[in-house]
Amino acid sequence: MSSSGPKDKPELQFPFLQDENTVATLHKCKTLFILRGLPGSGKSTLARVIVDKYRDGTKMVSADAYKIIPGPRGPFSEEYKRLDNELAAYCRRDIRILVLDDTNHERERLEQLFEMADQYQYQVVLVEPKTAWRLDCAQLKEKNQWQLSADDLKKLKPGLEKDFLPLYFGWFLTKKCSETLHKAGQLFLEELGNHKAFKKELRHFISGDEPGEKIELVSYFGKRPPGVLHCTTKFCDYGKEVGADEYAQQDVVKKSYSKAFTLTISALFVTPKTTGARVELNEEEMLLWPNDVDKLSSDSLPRGSRAHITLGCAGDVEAKQTGFDLLEIVRQEKGGSRGEEVGALSQGKLYSLGNGRWMLSLAKKMDVKAIFTGYYGKGKPVSTHGSRKGGACTII
Repeated sequence: MSSSGPKDKPELQFPFLQDENTVATLHKCKTLFILRGLPGSGKSTLARVIVDKYRDGTKMVSADAYKIIPGPRGPFSEEYKRLDNELAAYCRRDIRILVLDDTNHERERLEQLFEMADQYQYQVVLVEPKTAWRLDCAQLKEKNQWQLSADDLKKLKPGLEKDFLPLYFGWFLTKKCSETLHKAGQLFLEELGNHKAFKKELRHFISGDEPGEKIELVSYFGKRPPGVLHCTTKFCDYGKEVGADEYAQQDVVKKSYSKAFTLTISALFVTPKTTGARVELNEEEMLLWPNDVDKLSSDSLPRGSRAHITLGCAGDVEAKQTGFDLLEIVRQEKGGSRGEEVGALSQGKLYSLGNGRWMLSLAKKMDVKAIFTGYYGKGKPVSTHGSRKGGACTII
């Protein structure tokens, strides 16, 4: 093996290549690496390094293999159809690591790929080469295999000069951790629904004209986030949200993108609108937490107060409500009231906070593995599968 490995090359300094914890975590996820960049910028080299790093369970789909010349997609619509069929076939096989090597300079094309990632529940990592010449059309003219002129390259450049921002950034749990937390949440709902203290407060969940002394909380929170669970850091709205560009340009955000973290779940909670998991951020994770999201009206709460994972929503409630519900709970705690301890469930102590709000303080905190990346899809409701009648949940 050559003495100059990836660690010696600045253009290969990515967490998914250098950080062994990230590599191990990505082996447990379904990830679509979408390479972007001008011809000759080093995409294919980078794609091969990713495939070599992850080996088994990795597939690369390359536009070069279909003889697609970088530029307008129109003349190559048939080739792109075949490329997409190959990519979709790998998605259906649940290949853990997929690498797509193409210029991907058009927003419309990227949106098609994000839709496919949503359909097959893949997290997306956008990767651009770090080579010194990646935007230098004079040098790229000599390096690209298609013999494109500097003018041809300049036409492709505008779509690649600016970062493509997601709907939101966040930590996305591995499939196994997502399933474990989901099961813990369901057990909490089942036990809470049967608890005598909860039954006395049913009026917050059932309107007066509905008979009965019991409610199936799992069905009540029938809208669940599709795919793997996640903890949002910054809502960006593809760059339209105030402060989105500034957040994305932070050095810590750029360096942490695609990196693995371990989030700590300290409690589960229920309100008449949402159910979620409370996340305790460590010092490293707190660096990725925006300064302006822990405010509730005029109250400024401790940094990281809103960190949560949505587990379910009632009726027409949007998932972003979960964060507001948690902030209300934190505000009450700050005022000196943790609520009334009303007993123990199998996973910890149960507290009644009033107004139909309940907190389960976990006897043993849960550590969940997650990848910090962006969600780039449309956030459209996705039908939930299973025996119970679910709905869908906008992913926020």
